[in-house]
Amino acid sequence: MAERGQRQILDGMVVSDRMEKTVRVEVKRRVLHPVYKKYITKKKKYSAHTGHHECNSGDKVKIISIRPKSKTKRWRVTEIVEKGRTT
Repeated sequence: MAERGQRQILDGMVVSDRMEKTVRVEVKRRVLHPVYKKYITKKKKYSAHTGHHECNSGDKVKIISIRPKSKTKRWRVTEIVEKGRTT
């Protein structure tokens, strides 16, 4: 069987689970400012596919890149690292 190319894997937190089979995952990363040499936290939101409703807001998850499923979905949730706290 042919090997698939290298796929990106990102860690993030679920910020929205209101859609069917889709969650919004916010990924934070730290980058060094080129002039001021200070670390800045940048964040980006990705739409990720979930087969069922196993993810809830506040969960820490791993997402992997896939072929485009829709206009905005290019990621899939592979595992839930940590469940969010329910209050």
